[in-house]
Amino acid sequence: LTHGGKVGFDDLSDVVGMTQADGAPLELLVLSACETAVGNDRAGLGFTGSAIRSGARSAMGSLWPISDTAARTLMIDFYKGLNTPELNKAEALQKAQATLRDSERFAHPFYWAPFTLVNDWM
Repeated sequence: LTHGGKVGFDDLSDVVGMTQADGAPLELLVLSACETAVGNDRAGLGFTGSAIRSGARSAMGSLWPISDTAARTLMIDFYKGLNTPELNKAEALQKAQATLRDSERFAHPFYWAPFTLVNDWM
């Protein structure tokens, strides 16, 4: 669901395609909602797989329902990591997950482990 209603696989494909107007692929699509990396009969990796199939170089999604508070914290730390030149996408995600894991409130894997990065990890 989005502000404008439901988004389907075809809608996502259109959005990813629009970002490639200049010929450069979308570098990273982050889908921070619940179960965006869960597959079905149309997409083996859910919306993340559909994004890759549509031309995104990498996509990040979640494998199960997520805590809004934990997801917010993880996303803030993930984007800070992406702005750190010595970290690649996978390292930025790993560092953000470790920060949650090391906290008392979000130490259980339910909070930090649902996010996965698909395709180009660098």
